[in-house]
Amino acid sequence: MLPYFIMLVFCGIPLFFLELSFGQFASQGCLGVWKISPMFKGVGYGMMVVSTYIGIYYNVVICIAFYYFFMSMTNLLPWTYCNNPWNTPDCSGVVSGSKHLNSTLANATTNLIAGVSEVVNRTKRTSPSEEYWKHYVLNISDDIGNLGEVRLPILGCLAVSWIVVFLCLFKGVKSSGKVVYFTATFPYVVLTILFIRGITLDGAINGIMYYLTPQWEKVLDAKVWGDAASQIFYSLGCAWGGLITMASYNKFHNNCFRDSIIISVTNCATSVYAGFVIFSILGFMAHNLNVPVSEVADHGPGLAFVAYPEALTLLPISPLWSLLFFFMLILLGLGTQFCLLETLVTAIVDEIGTDWIIKHKTVVTLSVAITGFLLGVPLTTQAGIYWLLLMDNYAASFSLVIISCIMCICVMYVYGHRNYFKDVEMMLGFAPPIFFKVCWRFISPVIISFILIFTVIQYKPITYNDYVYPGWSLAIGFSMALSSVVCIPIYALYKIYRSPGSTFRERLKNACRAHPKWGPALQEHRTGRYAPMAPEDTAEARPLKEKEELKEELKEEEKERKDEISLTIQGSNGSTNTHNNPNPGV
Repeated sequence: MLPYFIMLVFCGIPLFFLELSFGQFASQGCLGVWKISPMFKGVGYGMMVVSTYIGIYYNVVICIAFYYFFMSMTNLLPWTYCNNPWNTPDCSGVVSGSKHLNSTLANATTNLIAGVSEVVNRTKRTSPSEEYWKHYVLNISDDIGNLGEVRLPILGCLAVSWIVVFLCLFKGVKSSGKVVYFTATFPYVVLTILFIRGITLDGAINGIMYYLTPQWEKVLDAKVWGDAASQIFYSLGCAWGGLITMASYNKFHNNCFRDSIIISVTNCATSVYAGFVIFSILGFMAHNLNVPVSEVADHGPGLAFVAYPEALTLLPISPLWSLLFFFMLILLGLGTQFCLLETLVTAIVDEIGTDWIIKHKTVVTLSVAITGFLLGVPLTTQAGIYWLLLMDNYAASFSLVIISCIMCICVMYVYGHRNYFKDVEMMLGFAPPIFFKVCWRFISPVIISFILIFTVIQYKPITYNDYVYPGWSLAIGFSMALSSVVCIPIYALYKIYRSPGSTFRERLKNACRAHPKWGPALQEHRTGRYAPMAPEDTAEARPLKEKEELKEELKEEEKERKDEISLTIQGSNGSTNTHNNPNPGV
């Protein structure tokens, strides 16, 4: 948890505030905001690519949660016992009954605790939930290249998931805003119910202690810090483009600094709270199996769809707890999916900008939803879980930290930190606190750069349980990762080539210069440096002056003020006439 909190304080919260203030000031999506420095618009395209990848596979995770939710509507959870057609002889259940015992548990009593204690006698235990996950839900193939057949129940749930997302977004943020009130608050009710139930179980304290005990030997492991950074970027949504997009709908003078602090801290507290809920149940499961918590703890799909569902079978009225748990996962997933889809739709509408597409934004939303569904179909095949984990580990991992780092460099050093601090002060009424100024300019870029470097040095190929991914699939993974990052240099070269100038230096300078339309979107907010110039100068909004020109203007104004003061002083002591007229007799 130590790397998590450090990453939150020095990277998560500062970058969250940076993106909120960025989008709110310009009232533009992840593409439109790069009028601040057009050469870096490729960062916005990179954000769109990342959001596309995440939106494709994230909705597959939601659809699996939908599937488990529907399958929980029964008197007995289907992953409780080992007497199903999909089970193997290696299956050993934690819940036993007189006619549901595995052959290796034949001597166990029908008592629950006695039954589960016999499980540890096996050298290799395969749980009913794991076999249900692998052999029934996924019917997983033996290789990522062997797609097999499409799992029709999962495909149907994927269609349901995309339909729900579209219906909640077809009217834009007005409709999604109302839905989010429920999707963002109800999970806390479910978490609290599960937490109260979890801490009252035997062995819950062991799971909580395992959760809270630091593992100091892993502090120097770059992968741990990389995972902490990924968790922060995922949970807060940094570098996806969603924060910029959603902030663009805020009122210009909205206190986004306060919002960033409240949301970031609440998000962190929720993650910690959810950890207590998860590990209290896992502690109970480990207590019943008489094994360490580390042997039942898992991560990723293994935690959500194997370990935790198995633990739920140990609870009285287990279908009820299962319904609550997977309903909570669905709501949490939909909240993220709303943001991802709105990011893509807003970027497309803002970029094309025609009257027709603005008027028919619903058509764009529907088109994006249909495209996302079709691209997600391969993930519903028998090899779909391999591709899902490949996208999760490569498509939106280190590319997020690269995008964030370049965004900081552009805003702080190309556009200029003083200019941006003035923009934030103009918008909020106060300058950013010194801590955020230092983080934006130095700490955050340095930390994420070091994490990126050491993650590359200590890189280990992805695996799924005992399956090792082949080299060609890893090449595809790296290609997905680079596809978002490569947008940045490609667009930069394109913009330099299209910019006016006789030399490369002039073209580069013009490509980096802020666009004349950069600044607040509404005319009423374009004051100070953004105020319109006199009609005889230009009819457009006054562009932001270059740093050198602004300095010269300030020097001239200061010189004029000094001359006026000098004349006034001379007039007060009777020497003004002598200064202005060398002939005192006139």
